[in-house]
Amino acid sequence: QINVAESGGGSVQTGGSLKLFCAVSRYSSKYCVAWLRQAQGKEREGIAGIDYDRNTRIMNSVKGRFIISKDNADDIVTLEMNNVKPEDSGMYYCAATEICHGPGGSWYDLDTGFWDPSRNAWGQGTLVTVTP
Repeated sequence: QINVAESGGGSVQTGGSLKLFCAVSRYSSKYCVAWLRQAQGKEREGIAGIDYDRNTRIMNSVKGRFIISKDNADDIVTLEMNNVKPEDSGMYYCAATEICHGPGGSWYDLDTGFWDPSRNAWGQGTLVTVTP
């Protein structure tokens, strides 16, 4: 069984930086993690992911600004948000799974068909607000 919990959200000014943290509790060392976000009135989207070999995927909407990393010692996955924009505001979710590939897709796709609360472990979310 795998569980996750997010922390680090808050308010940040446009152009500023913020770090989000995902604490993962698990039995296996082989798991994949994704960060997804949902802005008010918009669909949820996957933005960054990392696997147990520290391969990463960053979606174009945040590429060059966001960085995902993993601390193996503490099982913490960090989403570093830089040069944030008002459109980065929303609820940010961390999700994890030990089934990183399969008939249902792959972590790498970062699509919401694979990353879904009914299929993976999700946190409660953390709110990010980018102010002008």
